[in-house]
Amino acid sequence: TLFKVCLVHFMWEPFHLTGTEEGLQAVDRLVRTYKHSCSWFLGPFYSLVRLFHPDYVKPLLLASASITVKDELFYGFLRPWLGQSILLSNGEEWSRRRRLLTPAFHFDILRNYIKIFNHSSDVMHAKWRRLVANGESCLDMFSQISMLTLDSLLKCTFSYNSNCQENSSEYIAAILELSNLIIDRRGRILHHWDWWYWRTPEGRRFKRACDIVHGYLVERFMGAKYEEEKKKKVVDFIDLLLLSKDEEGQGLSDEDVKAEADTFMFAGHDTTASGISWVLYNLSQNQDYQDRCRAEVNDLLQDRQTEDIEWDDLNNLPFTTMCIKESLRLHSPVSAVTRRYTEDMNVPGGRVIPKGSICLLSIYGIHHNPEVWPDPDVYNPMRFDPENSKGRSSHAFIPFSSGPRNCIGQKFAMAEMRVVVALTLRRFRLTSGPEKVRRLPQVVLGAEGGLQLQLETLDPPQE
Repeated sequence: TLFKVCLVHFMWEPFHLTGTEEGLQAVDRLVRTYKHSCSWFLGPFYSLVRLFHPDYVKPLLLASASITVKDELFYGFLRPWLGQSILLSNGEEWSRRRRLLTPAFHFDILRNYIKIFNHSSDVMHAKWRRLVANGESCLDMFSQISMLTLDSLLKCTFSYNSNCQENSSEYIAAILELSNLIIDRRGRILHHWDWWYWRTPEGRRFKRACDIVHGYLVERFMGAKYEEEKKKKVVDFIDLLLLSKDEEGQGLSDEDVKAEADTFMFAGHDTTASGISWVLYNLSQNQDYQDRCRAEVNDLLQDRQTEDIEWDDLNNLPFTTMCIKESLRLHSPVSAVTRRYTEDMNVPGGRVIPKGSICLLSIYGIHHNPEVWPDPDVYNPMRFDPENSKGRSSHAFIPFSSGPRNCIGQKFAMAEMRVVVALTLRRFRLTSGPEKVRRLPQVVLGAEGGLQLQLETLDPPQE
């Protein structure tokens, strides 16, 4: 079956092209030119269909998990790091893991994590106050907030208080190296073959970084968890994994638990840190929106004896939530997801994607498509006002993907983002840093040289 699309492109180094600010601008031009999709040949080795319109990605994302496969070209490089986890598994194995893990993200479980988000924010803000008082008021949001999300996840996953926000982290350095090495490997065709890659200096560095991450999460913190088991009161993620059983009474093996813990730490740490950082950046560029969010938070917390955001408060921050969503549209932490299908897939216009084709579903492309979002490069939270959202495609906004294989941790991420953003705006005013920001799309969306913002400490509102 022939898939008829706008044009066929030839490109030898796609990942180097798209891994820069200029690469994202090239995607903008592609979307404006072809509107919904096009086919690509990646040298003589791979071909893929790139889609960037909600009407085209909807049938693909909503397809049954039984015919949806995570392709090895984009996801296979993560396997030595994350194992056969829910992110990388397929078919019945994926379905079983999804059933086992879903209870770990129930509202009743997430409610227990809100105190952790508050406490990690308090630690970060106390550090910021010290730095500002000492004349260090311009900080890299990525490095600061990465430590916060790591701190929160270690507590939520292992009930472990790492104090990582105050001390340097070998784990963070290893995560960054793994992310950079994955991007580098994607851009080198010869490195796609394991037999070659593991003999290269980059492959040996990847293995060393994997050893650090696995040792850090499993040996050290699993041990700490068991030592503190009788002392802690909150059920953590590892507890839930160890207790989960399927319909036949079978649970996860030790290797399964390790893979899911690694995946939870990876997926919940970098992505959420990117999301929070870009929200603060966008509000630093739009002081009127920042002031409105701050007023909303101050009104919510007035007459309180503490500044803690509570679970029931999350739905009482509508404008702040709109600002977060608009930032997730404009600066999505994950720029694309890829899929293969074991059946031919029908998309609009009578077109058919042959089974086995790699489909790159461009979240960035959809979120910046002028056919879907007028003035797509403008930060405008009012797009997410309920009145303005009427009639919009359900797949016009998909920062957490969609369908059966959507992000299982999206409610966790949104809860943490709202808590951290709300408390940050209550305590600090953020303005632009000294350097022009250039986006850096890697495993998650960052900025070249970091994302520098200027901080001004605010006094608590007068009651």
